[in-house]
Amino acid sequence: MSYDPRFDRYRSPNFKRPKQSGDSLRGSFAARTGWGKQAKPRANGSFGGSPQQTVPAWGRPVERLKPSKFRLWAVWAVLMLGGLGLAVNLFYLQVTRAPALRKQAEQQQTLKTKPFVPRRPIVDRAGNVLAIDRQVYTLYAHPKLFKHSKAEIAAKLAPMLQIELSPGTTAETELLRRFNLAESGITIAESLTQEVADRIAAMQIKDSPVDGLELLRQQQRFYPQQELAADILGYVDGERKGQAGVEYSQQNLLERSMPSIQFSRSIEGNWVPDRLTAGFVQLDDLKLQLTIDSRLQRAARIALKEKMKQHGAKRGTVIVMDARNGELLSVVAEPSYDPNQYFNFDLSRYKNWALTDVYEPGSTFKAINVAIALEAGAVKPNTVFNDEGRIYMDGWTIQNSDYQQAGARGPSTVTDILKHSSNVGMVHVMRSMKPSLYYQALEKLGLGQTAGTDLPFEVTSQLKNRDQFINSPVEVATTAFGQGFSITPMQLVQLNGALANGGKLVTPHVVRGLFDREGEPYWKLPRAVTRQVFSPATTKKVLEMMETVVDGGTGKAAQIPGYRIAGKTGTAQKANAGGGYSNKAIITSFVGIMPVEAPRYVVLAVIDEPKEGTGGTVAAPIVESVMEALISIEKIAPSKK
Repeated sequence: MSYDPRFDRYRSPNFKRPKQSGDSLRGSFAARTGWGKQAKPRANGSFGGSPQQTVPAWGRPVERLKPSKFRLWAVWAVLMLGGLGLAVNLFYLQVTRAPALRKQAEQQQTLKTKPFVPRRPIVDRAGNVLAIDRQVYTLYAHPKLFKHSKAEIAAKLAPMLQIELSPGTTAETELLRRFNLAESGITIAESLTQEVADRIAAMQIKDSPVDGLELLRQQQRFYPQQELAADILGYVDGERKGQAGVEYSQQNLLERSMPSIQFSRSIEGNWVPDRLTAGFVQLDDLKLQLTIDSRLQRAARIALKEKMKQHGAKRGTVIVMDARNGELLSVVAEPSYDPNQYFNFDLSRYKNWALTDVYEPGSTFKAINVAIALEAGAVKPNTVFNDEGRIYMDGWTIQNSDYQQAGARGPSTVTDILKHSSNVGMVHVMRSMKPSLYYQALEKLGLGQTAGTDLPFEVTSQLKNRDQFINSPVEVATTAFGQGFSITPMQLVQLNGALANGGKLVTPHVVRGLFDREGEPYWKLPRAVTRQVFSPATTKKVLEMMETVVDGGTGKAAQIPGYRIAGKTGTAQKANAGGGYSNKAIITSFVGIMPVEAPRYVVLAVIDEPKEGTGGTVAAPIVESVMEALISIEKIAPSKK
């Protein structure tokens, strides 16, 4: 037998070591490391160590550790609390915040947008383009990328661009100045056409392309007629939204409907469209057609500008309406603006004051008042009233505008009163009616309301309240000759349209509808229901009376040889903001209807604050010029008297 020091025993040479279990492995580890070696006996014969040590049968001491229940409970508690916290957080994320997190994830991983689609074009009644989208470019310069000198690039680029120059500078020097503003991102020119952009892109110096110039493509609303129809069209801002005119009021018709495209972020971080089918973007060929005639619009603007310049007027407007259906053939307001460069003009020019501002119409309303009196049966065309030239009422003086020259005209028929535009005579005419019936008739005509046109920002007319009107004789008197209340020029045209079409109140409008390229209607503007406010017999009598105004009264300047024209002049003092009337500021106007034998067209001209003149000398010549253009355009045959 041989001695085995690991176990302090002898073993037979034929002994085979059994396969070690976990305990035997630990024992061999202890033997190899010396851990748990037998302690040397002390003097008292016991082994060194704690009393808990025992010596096994083979004589080797083993230390037994007493388990701690506190540690076990502490570990268990930590594990349980940690698990509980994870469960609570998991519930919070997966249940409580699930909708918000899902939405946030979608926002981060998906994107919805609408593809750019051009707005529909706007055309006039003859199909001439008034507004259309076009592709333009903005030119940027990045001097730090130039491979040629700045002077060479400026010399080559200058002939291609239209640059605003200050006195004493050239296009080249201006370009050099801009090149020196920064190293990159300098705006050189905007709204460049495709032709100019192509020339810049192909530009070379010494047979080598020019670096450092960038052309950014974008869509722009273009108005080829510039200011011609700006008062009707309005303009589109940088965000592609209409801000005035039909660009604003007909936004839903001008914008083509297009579904949104959803993009998802790919693994590489790029946006990729989801489920795009062939023919997804389909552009229709529809155009928004207006009732405006560009030829008449141009003639009206020229005539208006000329008279405004001649008389030093503040502003003016001309409106032409087809009384049969309310179609507006021309709406001009001055001063105007170029919608292509709307940002260069004052905000006040964006509104069309023909329907955004009210004024006291003065004598142009006298024909409407005569129609009211005739319709009520209070007077007849040959009814006679005494025209004293000047009267006093409730402490107020009322006199005719020509009292200093003509004095009292004495007995005058209603026709004569209208012909000579007598204020005193009109007071007598309207006082022949009960004030309550008079007020009721004014309300029936729509005073205190709007004309209902499809142009935006129209304001309501202003009329005194019923009690104040009925109980104040001076209110009836001033209303009789067109003062003490306010209307828009557009509403005055509407009311005179009722005189021209047999007594029907039509709605003025500029939109015809959507038409395709073949001129076939896709959608037409529904016509508003007309209201009968005068009988045809009444309107016929009033037109005959208004014809005398042009033939031999205050509207002689509107005469056109061979044509029967009815009209009425107006010269009114402007109301002061603090009450009362100005001694200097006036507003002149003239409304004409032609031809009398078959009345169809109403033409109104209003001139605000001319330095001199009356409705007959300032506004009537404008109406005459517009009517001459109308005769030529519509081929109106001469009248047969």
